[in-house]
This record gives sequence, structure tokens and C-alpha cells, in this order.
Amino acid sequence: MNALGCLARTSPLGRSEFVTMTLKSALRDLKETTLAAVSGLLGKLAYLASLRRGRGEYRHWGMSLVHGAESSEKALRAAHAEVLTGILRAPIPSLVDDLRESSQGRGIPADVYVEEMRSQVNELLPGDRRDSPAALHLNSVLVALSSLEQNRERATPSTS
Repeated sequence: MNALGCLARTSPLGRSEFVTMTLKSALRDLKETTLAAVSGLLGKLAYLASLRRGRGEYRHWGMSLVHGAESSEKALRAAHAEVLTGILRAPIPSLVDDLRESSQGRGIPADVYVEEMRSQVNELLPGDRRDSPAALHLNSVLVALSSLEQNRERATPSTS
């Protein structure tokens, strides 16, 4: 077996073939590979939300290919809920830092990034949580981050 999880074997017809084996669970693979490449919790939330389609189903071609559609869907749904929970439990000062990290990852200013998130707050929520306490909390967090970012110069004391 090589590092990619491929196993060489001989088919019943005597031909050499490669069989791909899944070495990690879909959720672990998602966290360690795909999400590890996305900057910040807010960035991960936006990314996971972008993988949802019309009826709330998640689509990730590579994950589906490796883990199957059902396992991929479950992993994406679980990761989306975990990331949202992480944001809702995080203190605002750490989310301010996360906002800057996430926006830098996309190459846009933090104030623009948070305003984009605010305009899509319902799409950022996993499942059908639009009127839930989590939706209200996320909206409040995004409003607070937006306000802090807009007033950053007044909130930061002068060093002179």
C-alpha cells in the first residue's frame, strides 16, 4: 500500500489494478485535509455553507468520490454544526482575530468580509435553523464584529 491509500493487486484476469482504500473517516479527512486549508472559523463556516445546495444537501465532489455520497453528506453536516458551535462559544476578542485571519485568507478587508457574512446569515446556518436561538446568536456575533471592525481605530488606544 502506498501513502495515498492505494493497494496494487492482480485482477482475476491477471491484470494489475489499483484499489483505493479509505484510511480515514470522512469527518476526520474533512477536518484534517479540506478544512485545515481554510483560514479561521468564520472562513470555515462560509466555506461549509457554500457546499450546500438548494434543498440543504451538501455537495463535495472529492469527498463523495472517496467516501461515498452518504458518508460525505454526514461529515459535511457534522462539521458545519461543529464550526457554528465553535463560533457561538468563542469569546468576541478571539473572533475579532479570527475575522482578520478569515478575511486575509480570502484577500478582502475584514469589514467587507463580515458584511458579506451578515448579508448571508441564513445561508451560513446548517440545516433549517433560521429562527433558532443559534441564528439569533450568530446574527448578534456578526453585528458585534461588524461594529468593532467599523470602529477599530476608536477602539484601539493610541501608542503615542
